[in-house]
Amino acid sequence: MSNKDRIITKISIYRLDLPLIKPYKLSYNTFHSFEPLLIHIIDNEGNEGWGEQHISPGSSNETRDGGWTFSRILSKLILNKTFNEAKEIILSHSHVSIVASSALHTAIEMLSNPSILSGKDPIKMKLLTAFNAEEEIEIRDELDKVTEQGFTTIKIKVGRNVSLDLKKIDAIQKNLNGRANLRIDANRAYTKVEGCKFVTGLEPNFIELFEQPCDADDWEANAAVAKISSVPIMLDEPICSMQDIERASRIDGVSLCKLKLKRFVSISKLTESINYAHSLGLEIIIGDGLGSEINCWMEAKIASGLIENAGEYNGFLKIKPEARILSNPIKFQNGFLETEDNWKLQIDRDKLEKYSIYKEVIYK
Repeated sequence: MSNKDRIITKISIYRLDLPLIKPYKLSYNTFHSFEPLLIHIIDNEGNEGWGEQHISPGSSNETRDGGWTFSRILSKLILNKTFNEAKEIILSHSHVSIVASSALHTAIEMLSNPSILSGKDPIKMKLLTAFNAEEEIEIRDELDKVTEQGFTTIKIKVGRNVSLDLKKIDAIQKNLNGRANLRIDANRAYTKVEGCKFVTGLEPNFIELFEQPCDADDWEANAAVAKISSVPIMLDEPICSMQDIERASRIDGVSLCKLKLKRFVSISKLTESINYAHSLGLEIIIGDGLGSEINCWMEAKIASGLIENAGEYNGFLKIKPEARILSNPIKFQNGFLETEDNWKLQIDRDKLEKYSIYKEVIYK
């Protein structure tokens, strides 16, 4: 039976609570666990597809409760529909919850066995690491640790206090000794004045980029920072469509965009958007640092062959090993995300049940 004739017969919706190894601090929130929305879809031939996305409170106007409700409603609408019918229904309602729509849509795409996901060759993709140290002694120790682990790109979070942020960056640069490059991320926290003050005081040594200085909707503020910055600016939260990519390409000083699967709903649309950005001369970085293993794997597969820089699909490394729900976990080796030949996503059902805080099964 071809994909166009296959029917969705069962949908299971999970909301997980996956404890982290250590708190993950952002300018707008501190996470002690990830609570991804997990979708499992089965068709009338017994094939299964999985989709997973994380709604991050504070990152947008989406809420976890809203995403859960949306998923329940949409699942009832797409039950007993063909893949194409279901995808059209999801796309027509995706403006209500982009993140939940992405979890549903990618589960159907996985069912369709697209070449991007079905390739049996191993993947080996360079990863970025998060960085938590604030004081100089801690900074030296953490730099030694992450570089010994093989990381050559490090993400530094700023956005709370310009003077303290600059002091921290300076301490990191002094202890780095060229062992890695830095990505600095303000997570939209600075005002225009603060963002301009920050880049004016920044020494560009070892800095690859400065990510999202100001509010996602304040294109003028971000452009003002980009205009005077000595390091390339990357936009993140405002980039949700090819129109956004085109707009970013016209801003002086913006040379990169970060794309995430959860903002583009589908694997095919994200792939198309990467190619479009490259055609405009923009460098693309892929990855959601709040994603768990299924999303990390999907984003790594999409990036493979298209992108050479360090991926930010590293959320699986933040989760306690005992809470990772794959029975054949993605591997981390010397700074790289890796899978073996013929690797296939397999769920540990006992762990799935253990770390689920909500579950609903929809079928007839």
